[in-house]
Amino acid sequence: MQIPTYQDMLDAHDRIRPHIRRTPIRTSDYLNELTGAELFFKCENFQEPGAFKVRGATNAVFGLTDAQAKAGVATHSSGNHASCLSYAAMLRGIPCNVVMPRTAPQAKKDTVRRYGGKITECEPSTSSREATFARVQAETGGDFVHPYNDPRVIAGQGTCSKELVEDTDGLDFVVAPIGGGGMISGTCLTLSTLAPETKVIAAEPEQADDAYRSFKAGHIIADDAPKTVADGLLVPLKDLTWHFVKNHVSDIFTASDAEIVEAMKLTWKHLRVVMEPSSAVPLATILKNKAYFKGKRVGVIITGGNVDLDKLPWMQG
Repeated sequence: MQIPTYQDMLDAHDRIRPHIRRTPIRTSDYLNELTGAELFFKCENFQEPGAFKVRGATNAVFGLTDAQAKAGVATHSSGNHASCLSYAAMLRGIPCNVVMPRTAPQAKKDTVRRYGGKITECEPSTSSREATFARVQAETGGDFVHPYNDPRVIAGQGTCSKELVEDTDGLDFVVAPIGGGGMISGTCLTLSTLAPETKVIAAEPEQADDAYRSFKAGHIIADDAPKTVADGLLVPLKDLTWHFVKNHVSDIFTASDAEIVEAMKLTWKHLRVVMEPSSAVPLATILKNKAYFKGKRVGVIITGGNVDLDKLPWMQG
């Protein structure tokens, strides 16, 4: 297991800087009053492909040698990593093959195709995803860029919290969503060196809480096909991300789907930014644990804004 280092993160930031946006920090007096904390939202939904995953994907794609890049890249993803890897591959002019669940939001499939990615659909389970991907990679020979359990990807994701720390004047906590753990791992990688006094909190849906249960049990517990409105957080931890979670995460909080949707509405209305359900999980957990965060300076990473506007969660039912 190759564990990325702080220097890997710094190298990644230099490598990807020409290709990504340094996203802004947004605040809301209303949300501060509501939570009793001072919140600083890092708006990764403003990236061109709409998600933080462009950082890790771009680091992986532009870190390939010319010989390695000839066959292109390949991955499996519920959406945002597929979009971002397709985008990075388009920038470099190489092929990108992705395996996506047939139930992935249409908006995310459309984005992958717009950037030139070729989609092979699978059933919405980890086992189907990995089996389908093995076949696609064997056929294409592309370099496998795992959505999160890849040192290049984790180093790239770590650049987000580097910018967050640089653009705020000291934080007590950074809260980010957790699914497979790529963003949380990158956050731990960066903050453990750059701001060791800042605690990392992971936020997870109650209906896909395998990271929470893993954290409490002390070993990885993987669910095969959880169902939650936060479709970007359906995958389990792997060995590399588990290393960072067990060693550096201070705690994991969960929120129900109803609480996630309510937090999503609040941020659309009061922060005035479009975010997907997965990105609303941190605010949902902060609202649920107000006493824990009261009076603290809290960085909140908005991981993505790719939503299907015809199927918003509060329209269903």
